[in-house]
Amino acid sequence: MKKRDAAKRGRGGKGAAAASDRGAAACCGCGVAAGLEAARDGVGPGAHASGVDAAIKSANLKHLRRIEGQVRGIAAMIEDDRYCADIIQQCAAVQESLRSVAKNLLRNHLSHCANHAMHGDKDQQAAMVEEIVELVGRIAR
Repeated sequence: MKKRDAAKRGRGGKGAAAASDRGAAACCGCGVAAGLEAARDGVGPGAHASGVDAAIKSANLKHLRRIEGQVRGIAAMIEDDRYCADIIQQCAAVQESLRSVAKNLLRNHLSHCANHAMHGDKDQQAAMVEEIVELVGRIAR
């Protein structure tokens, strides 16, 4: 990841160094807490996940392909001046599919990354609990 991309995402620079100095990031199995240096080595934000469940990955890809088709369908409905309630119903279906993908990703994160962190020290455990609470809050919106 380029330096300017990291800055756009709120990572890198003084903020990331301060966060890692505080030990505020969860230390999960995929190395998120290791910071940008670790990301370049294949772990953390911007890197590849570890412990990806093949069934969950397959289900996510299936959902995302369906979502792509649904979004194209919504665009066509709008172009055709279709009834607003019908378009809204399709938007709700897309949102539900996206929630399903997010839940599957959370399931994988809990099984691998969070599980690893919960066997770490108290700071790692507390950071992971906070991360999970935030993630669940985002899904539940």
